[in-house]
Amino acid sequence: MAHVSVLLNEVLAALKPASQEAYVDGTFGGGGYAMAVLSAAQCTLYGIDRDLDAIERAEKLAAKEPRLVPLMGRFGDLDALLLNAGVTHVDGIMLDIGVSSFQIDQSARGFSFMRDGPLDMRMGQSGPSAADAINTLAESDLASVIRQLGEERQARRIAKVICERRLAKPFTSTLDLAEIVEQAVGGRRGKKTHPATLTFQAIRMYVNDELGELARGLAAAERMLVPGGRLVVVSFHSLEDRLVKRFLRARSGGNSGGSRYMPEKLAGPAATFELPSRKAIEAGEVETDTNPRARSARLRIGARTNAPVWKDLPDTGMTLPPLTQLETA
Repeated sequence: MAHVSVLLNEVLAALKPASQEAYVDGTFGGGGYAMAVLSAAQCTLYGIDRDLDAIERAEKLAAKEPRLVPLMGRFGDLDALLLNAGVTHVDGIMLDIGVSSFQIDQSARGFSFMRDGPLDMRMGQSGPSAADAINTLAESDLASVIRQLGEERQARRIAKVICERRLAKPFTSTLDLAEIVEQAVGGRRGKKTHPATLTFQAIRMYVNDELGELARGLAAAERMLVPGGRLVVVSFHSLEDRLVKRFLRARSGGNSGGSRYMPEKLAGPAATFELPSRKAIEAGEVETDTNPRARSARLRIGARTNAPVWKDLPDTGMTLPPLTQLETA
């Protein structure tokens, strides 16, 4: 399946590319957003991705388009990556959160239960894998991951069945895990989605620390944007969208109002973002008909003020077992 950038026109309208300005695509992927920005204005774009395959695609495009500068790394470290490249501030940052179709379509990457492959799921192709998580997490920790990140109601049952099975044989493949999860929840029972969907989502988000990465990326964007610079985030999952919404609401002063019990306005840091709209932008009917992935997409925009950066990191709202324990398991 060819990768199609979701809400592309809306992203361009929000980012407002202009000549001689500098932008960041923190999740380069296939480069759809990046190349559209470069086509819209005579600007420079820094394409960041932790996936080596994505960076190789970016380097091939950069050989033909020198205004594209690939940077290997996590978008949560975008400020450090840019500073190492000699860039102190940028005019716009866009983030397309989640797994890409390039990763899903490669069975060797182990993201999908639709085709058999190694139980991997690592976006950066290094560090603990999905197999490490499934085979080494304590049952209570595994259930917590599946419940919090997958919002799976049967998380305890699934974790129990997984832990019982792995005693006899560790999990190594995607289809093996998918089949066990399906057994744990009692089959599909007429549901359109596979019973393992939420479990796979949870393990992928955990192994890649996706919410933590998003929190760090939002804070890094706050540090690197010039006054008036735009932050544009497209997310596909309620947990991600909730985190972006809370961040922009807090940073725009939305949490500083009083109440009937304490009507005076609470003093706090000055707002670092202004919001063109407090509502998320969603794809229209034409786009969702041609690209089903767009149905769950939510776009949020923030415009940087000249206020000093806040010191605190956005709270993911999650209490998850540390990934470091998997590295030594």
